[in-house]
Amino acid sequence: MKISVIGGGYVGLVSAVCFAQMGHTVGLIEIDIDRASSISRGSPQIYEKGLGVLLSKHLEKSLHVSTAYDAIPDTDISFICVGTPEGDNGSPDLSIVQSACQSLGRSLRDKDSYHVVVVKSTVPPGTTEGLVVPTVLEHSHRAGDEIGFCMNPEFLREGRAVEDFMHPDRIVIGSNDSRAGDRAESAYRGIEVPIIRTGIKSAEMIKYASNAFLATKISFANEIGNLCKRLDIDVYEVMKGVGMDHRISPHFLDAGAGFGGSCFPKDLSALIALAQSLGEEPLILRSVLKVNERQPVRMLELLEEKIGSLEGKRIAVLGLAFKNDTDDVRQSRSIPVILELEEMGARIAAYDPQANDNMKKLIPDIEYCSRVTDALKDADACIVMTEWPEFSLLDEEFDLMKNRVIIEGRRILSCQDKEGICW
Repeated sequence: MKISVIGGGYVGLVSAVCFAQMGHTVGLIEIDIDRASSISRGSPQIYEKGLGVLLSKHLEKSLHVSTAYDAIPDTDISFICVGTPEGDNGSPDLSIVQSACQSLGRSLRDKDSYHVVVVKSTVPPGTTEGLVVPTVLEHSHRAGDEIGFCMNPEFLREGRAVEDFMHPDRIVIGSNDSRAGDRAESAYRGIEVPIIRTGIKSAEMIKYASNAFLATKISFANEIGNLCKRLDIDVYEVMKGVGMDHRISPHFLDAGAGFGGSCFPKDLSALIALAQSLGEEPLILRSVLKVNERQPVRMLELLEEKIGSLEGKRIAVLGLAFKNDTDDVRQSRSIPVILELEEMGARIAAYDPQANDNMKKLIPDIEYCSRVTDALKDADACIVMTEWPEFSLLDEEFDLMKNRVIIEGRRILSCQDKEGICW
């Protein structure tokens, strides 16, 4: 197939590269000139395992990058993969989606054959039918039966996005007619997994409900972990037993500092805002966010119990990305920890294998170290915030500290003298 992907961000770039790997001819449209130029040089602006290799493999062969929509009429199907950042009231800002739909519609004016528009961006239920469809049709000057519309949510885990695209648990396709859904499904031919065909609004809600439930599991595990901490119980032993129940599963039951990233916090806020607009009170969802916001603060309380006032103390913070195998710091649990440490007068030495530069853009006025040993040298205490595998090997390196006071927010360390937030 000939596929156009609109948006060269995380979802768009991974989708474009993986579609090319599957044998399709792909045109990636990114209007940000700097980002498009970087991708065209084979340098993705994100760190994602395997992405750079596949990009270099297909670039200027089956994958072409452009800042314009000119080539869309020559394609069979367009995937909208632009951002939907959180707005002021928690609802997603859909202005980028609307702009993309306007440009997409104008590009289809002179096409005389059937075209399918697929929304991959995470949008509230009703957005595709209420915003995308009328906007594309208005600017294309074409009839509704000449353009098909689908919703195809993504379920990509950062750090494993390429693997998740090529080997997903399921593929969800919501469509307004079978012809459009069939064409969207054909783009995934060769991937042998269950394909769920639904209505468009159901597909939109599946994404939100999935992320909300996973976030709920994390906050539940953290709340149980906080109880276990008081009772001197190993919460990981508890959750191992809980997760063996096939109705529950062991995934997303690791207690710790909470969830971050570009999806869970944003999608929970969007779902809460949607519920409020419909006159519903989302009690569980609010609690999930409240537990998550509270969790990092507990680490600092534990730290104060260990070394007293943090005024003037040098604190090593290991891990800045919201999870391992990515350089993404969006909603990282390190952010509230670092900001609170600054408020308490601590001196911060931070280290992350990939995310130093991204965190420096948000918090420029702390010390960023190029080696873990530089961060630990003469530190009064250490907080581990991200489960990078290299941290699991640390032991003698902690001897560089003034005192081996080690608090971990992720259960990754193998050394003996450390204390976990929930264990």
